[in-house]
Amino acid sequence: METEIGKVGSSAAASSGHGPNTTVTAAAQEQMKVAKVQVAMPERPKIEAPKSVDIKYDPNQARANLSSAINMLNEQMTSTKRGLGFSFDSAKNSAVIKVTDLNSGNVVRQIPTEDVLKMAHHIDAMKGILYNKIA
Repeated sequence: METEIGKVGSSAAASSGHGPNTTVTAAAQEQMKVAKVQVAMPERPKIEAPKSVDIKYDPNQARANLSSAINMLNEQMTSTKRGLGFSFDSAKNSAVIKVTDLNSGNVVRQIPTEDVLKMAHHIDAMKGILYNKIA
């Protein structure tokens, strides 16, 4: 089997009018050597399915972690004398943030507001009345 470079070399020799006994230049010989070198193809990557992972979720542990984080935030806020407090409303599973005036102790701002929390608690109490699964 003849390589592309070999074809070019033989066609150049043929077109120049020299026969098969023509000497090939050193550059042409070097090109022929390079052309004969075979490149090894890398192996195909092996595809493996990911290993299954057991995810364990303990809601009690998550609540304990959340309450400890809230306690840590509150301690940090009191140590820096900032009027910022964090709590967790377990009935609605939501965080409550209060901004208080340090001098008077009055709540300046609460997120969500007290009215919104009361409304959410009343809606929870009325769930059976508003939505009846049997009907």
